[in-house]
Amino acid sequence: MPHNVATLLDPDAAPLADNERLKRESDFLRGTITDDLQDRTTGGFSPDNFQLIRFHGMYQQDDRDIRAERAEQKLEPLHNVMLRARMPGGIIAPEQWLAIDRFAEQFTQYGSIRLTTRQTFQFHGVLKPDIKDMHQVLNGVGIDSIATAGDVNRNVLCTTNPVESALHQQAYEWSKAISEHLLPQTKAYVEIWLDGVKAKTTEEPILGETYLPRKFKTTVSIPPNNEVDVHANDLNFVAIAEAGQLVGFNVLVGGGLAMTHGDTATYPRKADDFGFVSLENTLAIAEHVVSVQRDWGNRANRKNAKTKYTLDRVGIDVFKAEVEKRAGVTFEPSRPYAFTTRGDRFGWVEGIDGKHHLTVFLLNGRILDYPGKALKTGIRKIAEVHQGDFRMTANQNLIIAGVAADERAQIETLAREHGLLDDTYSAQRLHSMACVAMPTCPLAMAESERYLPRLIGLVEELLAKHGMAQEHIVLRVVGCPNGCARAMLAEVGLVGKGPGKYNLHLGGNRIGTRIPKLYRENIGEDAILDALDPLIGLWAAQRDADEGFGDFVIRTGVVAEVKVSKTDFHA
Repeated sequence: MPHNVATLLDPDAAPLADNERLKRESDFLRGTITDDLQDRTTGGFSPDNFQLIRFHGMYQQDDRDIRAERAEQKLEPLHNVMLRARMPGGIIAPEQWLAIDRFAEQFTQYGSIRLTTRQTFQFHGVLKPDIKDMHQVLNGVGIDSIATAGDVNRNVLCTTNPVESALHQQAYEWSKAISEHLLPQTKAYVEIWLDGVKAKTTEEPILGETYLPRKFKTTVSIPPNNEVDVHANDLNFVAIAEAGQLVGFNVLVGGGLAMTHGDTATYPRKADDFGFVSLENTLAIAEHVVSVQRDWGNRANRKNAKTKYTLDRVGIDVFKAEVEKRAGVTFEPSRPYAFTTRGDRFGWVEGIDGKHHLTVFLLNGRILDYPGKALKTGIRKIAEVHQGDFRMTANQNLIIAGVAADERAQIETLAREHGLLDDTYSAQRLHSMACVAMPTCPLAMAESERYLPRLIGLVEELLAKHGMAQEHIVLRVVGCPNGCARAMLAEVGLVGKGPGKYNLHLGGNRIGTRIPKLYRENIGEDAILDALDPLIGLWAAQRDADEGFGDFVIRTGVVAEVKVSKTDFHA
C-alpha cells in the first residue's frame, strides 16, 4: 500500500497538512539548515527549518520571561534551542555524564541538565553559534539526538529495574535494538552536525519519504513496575519472563495522552493489548506497527494523526490484522502479567548480582546547584569516582547503579553532602511531577515546573489537615494539553488553560492504567484547593483499606470512570 493514503481510508479527508509538504521537500530532513546556521543576522531558523530541526532532536525556543523587554528594545526574541538526547533505556556512563555536565555549564543559558519523562536529558538555552559544537561534543562520547522529536519513533523507554539485573539487561538490549531498527536512514544528521560526507538518500524503508504522520513513542516495560506509563505510548513491549529469562513480549498499541482544548475529537487513550510475540518476532512487529500507522495515519489533520486515532477510526481488529499480514506473524494470546507500582524506589536496593543501586529524587528532573543543595556538583563528583553507570528514570529521577559494596559509603556520603539524599521528603513530593512549561516552552499556557513546589506544599497541608500526612496522591501538572508530564494518567492531573488557570482532572489510579476525567474547568489555585479539600476529607474518612485517592473518587461516584476514551472522556 502506498504512503499518504489518508484519502484512501477516508474519502472525505481534507488536503494534506503543510508538514507533509515540508517533509517531502526537505531532501530527507536536510532542508536548508546549513544555510540557516551560517546566517548570524538572526538567532532563529526559517519556518521550515524550525520544524525540520526537531527531527534532529531540537526545538527552537526563546525566553518568554524577557520577550516583552526585548521587544521594547527592538530586539528579536532570545532564540535558542532545547536539545533532547537519544538514550534508549536511559543508561548513561559516568564519562558521558561528565561531558554533558561541562557543556551545560559552559554553553547553555541556564547551566542546568534536565532529566525528562522520556528517560533522557535535555539541554535548554543553547544559542545558534554553539549548536554544532554541542552535537560534536555529544558525538565524542557516543551520544546523539537523532529522532528524539519530530514525526518519527522517539527515544525508546525501558523500565530501569536494577534489582533483577539479568532480566533488565535483556530488556534494555531490546530497547536499544528497537531504537536502532526504527531510526531514520537519512545521513542528514551526520552531514549537518558532524561534517560528514553527503550521501544521497533514496528511500526510508520503514518510515517512508515523508516519515510518520505524527510523533510515535515506544516502550519496553518489565512488570510489575509500570514506571514508563505504557498507556501513554503508541507501542509497548511488556516483558514476559520465565525463570528470570525473557521469553517474549505482550504488545500494547495505541496509547497517547495529548489532546486539544475545546476539541472533543481529541482525547487521551489507553493502549490495547494485541497479544504475545516471541523474541525473534519483536523487530518485525515493531516495524509493521510503525508501517501501518505510517500508511493509515491521518496526514490531513495533525490533531488526529496519532496511532490512537487510527485505531479508533479503522478498528482495532483491522489494524491488528494488517500488522500480522505485513509482519508474517500471528499474535498469540496475551500472557498473564500485572502492574502493581509505577513510582521509583528511592534509597538503596541490592540487586541479585550483589551490586547496590541508589535512587535519588530530583524535583522536576532539574539538575542545578541550589542554595543548600548543590545537586549538579554532587552528581559530577559522584561521576568522577563511580565505577558503574547512571540510569535516568521515566519519573525524572536518577539511579546511581552498579555500586560495589565497598564503594557504597563513599557514594552515599557524596550524595548526602550535596542534597541528593534527603530523608525529609514527603511521600507526596516523591509522587509529584511537572513538565517544563514557562519560560522556555512555546506551547505552555500556564506555569508547571515553577508552580509545582508551591502546589506540593499546599497539597501536603491538605493531607496533614485530614490526618493523611504519610499518604500521597499521584499528582501531575502540565502547562498545556500535550501531556509531557503524563497528567492524563494521574490521580489528580492539572492541565494548563491560561495564566494561573488549569483544568482539574480526577480519577486516574496509582498504577497508571486509568485515564482521569475532567472535574473542574479553567480554575485557579483557590478553586483547586476548595475542590480537593473536602474530597481528601472524605477519602480519609471513608476509604477502603489501602485505597488510593483515584480509586476512591471513582468508587464513590465523584467522577465517572473513563472506560472507552472516544465515548467516555468528554461525556
